[in-house]
Amino acid sequence: MSAAPARKAKTAKAAQRSTIDQREIDHFSALAQEWWDPAGKFKPLHKFNPVRLAYIREKITSQFDRGPKAPDALKGLRILDIGCGGGLLCEPMARMGASVVGADASETNIEVARIHAAQSGVDIDYRATTAEALADAGETFDVVLNMEVVEHVSEPDFFMACTASMVKPGGLMFIATINRTRKAQALAIFMAENVLRWLPKGTHQYEKLVRPEEIEAPLASEGLSVIDRTGVFYSPFSDTWNKSPDMDVNYMMLAQRPA
Repeated sequence: MSAAPARKAKTAKAAQRSTIDQREIDHFSALAQEWWDPAGKFKPLHKFNPVRLAYIREKITSQFDRGPKAPDALKGLRILDIGCGGGLLCEPMARMGASVVGADASETNIEVARIHAAQSGVDIDYRATTAEALADAGETFDVVLNMEVVEHVSEPDFFMACTASMVKPGGLMFIATINRTRKAQALAIFMAENVLRWLPKGTHQYEKLVRPEEIEAPLASEGLSVIDRTGVFYSPFSDTWNKSPDMDVNYMMLAQRPA
């Protein structure tokens, strides 16, 4: 089979698959108006934002040889935030000079994100679409942000492969999610949803959580290598999230495509 027919066959097969879990879309769509309320339903994500933003900025500026403290440190880079929600990561990336595409399968989330960006005077290309649709369209990016989303899709391997395929040579993908461990079940689900009431019940399902090795396999199949890993933990004393060697609950990974 020649390359062109093979490509069409692969595309046709992919077109029959979907990463959408409608229950998850409905869940987050119902909360969409809360995205930008730091005291609302997404308060934990607002608390988590500083540590993940610092990690993203540090690694991008190192990879692309940029001044880490420069206000336009990401100028000239094209970044995809897949599963962007209300745009909590998109806006900081755009303010640092990046050309940002924010994609989410929820039309409601995208509308909230668009309105907030307009009110904030930030130019972001928001799209109500899926990872597979973007990949099928041949979209490519210097950086893909895959943050707190893989545990909400229907086919994690397919989703990871689609997002990885869009990383340019020399580009990066960031992944943040929750490990599938009993420790995570106790802390990130039971405590967070039932005791502390940080999150609405049903936000996370134990069987959909993803272990680090389950992230690495589909990335490797698309030519990406994991170059950094870190756990993230919450300190109740300082009310902050911090990096940690412990990846048993929340963790972040960084993958790279060779130049």
